[in-house]
Amino acid sequence: MPQEELKEDFKTYTNECQEDFDINISESFEISNSAVKKQARYFKSVIKLDKNFHIYVHGQRELIEKGVDSTNGMNYYKLYFENEE
Repeated sequence: MPQEELKEDFKTYTNECQEDFDINISESFEISNSAVKKQARYFKSVIKLDKNFHIYVHGQRELIEKGVDSTNGMNYYKLYFENEE
């Protein structure tokens, strides 16, 4: 995690869970290849919207938010970025 504050909060949460549930949570673990493939299916590398737009996604998918506008009932994507190039 990039932010130190988040790291400390996560460590605190982990320690509390270990105490509350009397378990040991390992600091490292293997990532299942099948789980990664399954998760990758849920997000496309090209998002095609109607016939008007194609959005090409090359990483940091957490910077894209999908929702529905209750006023007009249409779907939307919200993109977060630092610089336009």
